[in-house]
This record gives sequence, C-alpha cells and structure tokens, in this order.
Amino acid sequence: MRCPYCRHADSRVVDSREADDGQLIRRRRSCPECGKRFTTVEEAVLAIVKRNGVTEPFSRTKIMSGVRKACQGRPVDEDSIALLAQKVEETVRAKGAAEVPSHDVGLAILSPLRELDQVAYLRFASVYKSFDSLEDFERELADLREAAAGARHTVPARPSGGRSAKWSETRTK
Repeated sequence: MRCPYCRHADSRVVDSREADDGQLIRRRRSCPECGKRFTTVEEAVLAIVKRNGVTEPFSRTKIMSGVRKACQGRPVDEDSIALLAQKVEETVRAKGAAEVPSHDVGLAILSPLRELDQVAYLRFASVYKSFDSLEDFERELADLREAAAGARHTVPARPSGGRSAKWSETRTK
C-alpha cells in the first residue's frame, strides 16, 4: 500500500479490525519511510452480472426500491422491506462468488417476498418472470394456493412417549 504522505511504495500493517459485520476490514498502517500512520478500508465488492453482460456493484438500495414498488399500497412497513433486502444480500453473498448473475438475485428476492406479502410477490413475479398471459398469472396463483393449503394441512409431530391417543390421529382443517 502506497503511503499517502510521502508516496513510498510500501507500508506495514499495525492493526486490522472487522467492521460492518465483517463486510469491511479497517487496517491501521505505518510507513517505514516517513513514520506516519494512516488507515485503509478494504471492502469485498460483490458484482452483479446483468442479462446484457454489464457488471455493476450489488446495491441493497436497489433491491429495496424494487420490492417497495411491488409492495406499493400494501400493508408492508419499511423495516420489513429493509430486512428482506438484508436477507437477499446474505443469500447472494453466501454463494461465495465475486460475481453473481442478476437472475440469482431475483430468485433470492422471490422466496422472502412470498412470505412477506403474496400480492406483492405476485406483482414482482409478474415482472421478474415476464408474465405474458393470464395463464401465467393463473399458474402462479395455483402455486400460491397449493402452498397455502399445504401449510394449513400440516400435522403436528407426535410427542415422545405416546401418552395421548389424540396425537395419533391425522388432523386437517
């Protein structure tokens, strides 16, 4: 690292610390030539590769903007949108790649948005999946209904020891 004071080509790391939940590394450096100290900040840049091949840095703000449009007029608060954007970023970063296709980012948005608000999910999915016809909407609605029905028909696990005969019955609402 070049010294910002004397422009000497080398410096020594005196101290390193993580910041922003490990997304940044702050390094305190010392120049062996002039003896002055300075701080550098290193950030792991996550790049998104768009469909047309253009690469741009990941933006949580851009995720929030798209989700906010899908949630317009819905009872979804700003904190929920921010939390969703954080989940999406964590999911994308967990892939461990420096460059991620925009398609993967869209997929990472769909699942938490579906849990947050089904109408907003349908709005977002219609643009993301490029719905062309009414049948596309009907197919997605059928998937939503099937998932909702599956969630209602979940049978609780039988407690260990088998004390109650009630738990051995299959119950659905």
